[in-house]
Amino acid sequence: MTKKKKRVKGGEQGGKLRVLLDMCSKRGDVMGAISLYDSAVEDGIRLGQHHYNVLLYLCSSASLGFVQPAKSGNTGSGITSIDPAQKLDSSPNGSLRCSEGHDASEGHVQDQEKEKADMLPSGDLNVQTVTIPVGDELREYARVRGFEIFEKMCEEKERVQMSEAALTAKARMALSMGDGDMAFEIVKQMKDLGITPKLRSYGPALTAFCNSGNVEKAFEVEAHMLECGITPEEAELEMLLRVSVVGRYGDKVYYLLHKFRAAFRQVSPSAAQLFEAWFRSPTASKVGKRKWDAGTIAKAIENNGGGWHGFGWLGRGKWTITRSNINKNGVCLACGEKLTIIDLDPKETEDFATFVAKLAIKRERNSNFEKFQKWLERNGPFEAVVDAANVGLFSHKHLSLSKVNAVADDIRQRFASRKWPLIVVHNRHLTGERIKKPSNHKLVEKWRQANSIYATPNGSNDDWYWLYAAIRCKCLIITNDEMRDHTFQILEKNFFPKWKERHQVRFTYDESSVTFQMPPPYSVVIQESEKGHLHIPVSEEGLLEKDRTWLCVMRRNSQEQQS
Repeated sequence: MTKKKKRVKGGEQGGKLRVLLDMCSKRGDVMGAISLYDSAVEDGIRLGQHHYNVLLYLCSSASLGFVQPAKSGNTGSGITSIDPAQKLDSSPNGSLRCSEGHDASEGHVQDQEKEKADMLPSGDLNVQTVTIPVGDELREYARVRGFEIFEKMCEEKERVQMSEAALTAKARMALSMGDGDMAFEIVKQMKDLGITPKLRSYGPALTAFCNSGNVEKAFEVEAHMLECGITPEEAELEMLLRVSVVGRYGDKVYYLLHKFRAAFRQVSPSAAQLFEAWFRSPTASKVGKRKWDAGTIAKAIENNGGGWHGFGWLGRGKWTITRSNINKNGVCLACGEKLTIIDLDPKETEDFATFVAKLAIKRERNSNFEKFQKWLERNGPFEAVVDAANVGLFSHKHLSLSKVNAVADDIRQRFASRKWPLIVVHNRHLTGERIKKPSNHKLVEKWRQANSIYATPNGSNDDWYWLYAAIRCKCLIITNDEMRDHTFQILEKNFFPKWKERHQVRFTYDESSVTFQMPPPYSVVIQESEKGHLHIPVSEEGLLEKDRTWLCVMRRNSQEQQS
């Protein structure tokens, strides 16, 4: 057999091995995969990056006590891929002691050790998926073989490129030994190897440090993530919150409260339980500023756009935590405090409009979007924009221009100017037989005479047009679009949710009338008042806003002063 034929045969064997390993991954068959590896090494079959990724994924999963069947070695989040037996340990240990220089008035206060076990909710905070449990003997075997396979991959570095998936798998094996330092070092090495870490790359290190109660190291991991441009998701923040509550680090809990506010605006039910546990703890009553300048706090809230000051816990004394609702006027039913409206400031609005325009111009062809910008400058501003495709196609197969007209006419009656809103509609809806119908033709001509209709050209995405117009004109957008698809996922997270809440008008339509759901008279976001009171919205799917649960949190002595 010639060398060429041998190479072809080797390639064929490598392809067959890939298929067989992928089948093992789908089944969660770690022993089958290791057996295939041993046979391949014995037969002199060259392994590629994908082979190693799948093998290391299976070995690292098994080393943690279970395997999640998957299509390949591309593992998911390092947070959700944790052995249920390795939940965060809330038992007291030395790593929870106060570090030198910690200001007791602002953060960490030494309380009785027995307090820790009573501070946390009993619910399991880990996200669970379908898994195959693995016994202790196989866990150890998988870990040993996994490190061996990783070393074999390193020996072939001239031929096989190291991958983020392989390094993350090694970090997960380090986690299985409780070695957070090793897991963290692996992530740090990625930069030197020219590999960009992912969010999942940090999961093992973060989990190991949180499991051991090492708060300082856990936040070192978070700092490294941020330096690398990786933003923690809710699961990571919740893990940090849990270890901070257990360790009684008041400054960290406050920091995380505002991380949730900035990134997610609300908290999950499990995170809400953790915040409740914190505020009910003896530590929380001892942490906070005794004196502060009310003018400085008020000015900070104003500079921040309303709703928070960022100066830390205000006051001392026990907290009162109530699960409450907010009425239609934005008043908390528990404490009577009115929540505030938080909108984009003028600079943020301008920056957001510029950002959206750049994205649209990049994606639209033939200078179509620049033409729209010029048209808007000539004919704007408008007090509202109508997403005609969403309004007109609402419960219809074809665009109903009469429905668009009813919604547009109804909303303009609410404005003192009675000016028609801008109707953004794709050009394809204004051609063909339907537009020749006299009633439809008459409506379009009426809108054109009022300079209130813009037909987006063929091949364009009308979402960019109505979104930009609503931002640029600082006006309402009439649409039931949830704005969750790819177009909206690439928007600036700090701007978009805040803007959407304040400017989107939803609607219901029947044959006789239109009902609008105007933006609420308050912002559904974690809010912090000048007195240090807190209102924390809990994320709940499918509920009307009036039924949403809020945590109303205030110092008991502050409540007594009010009554």
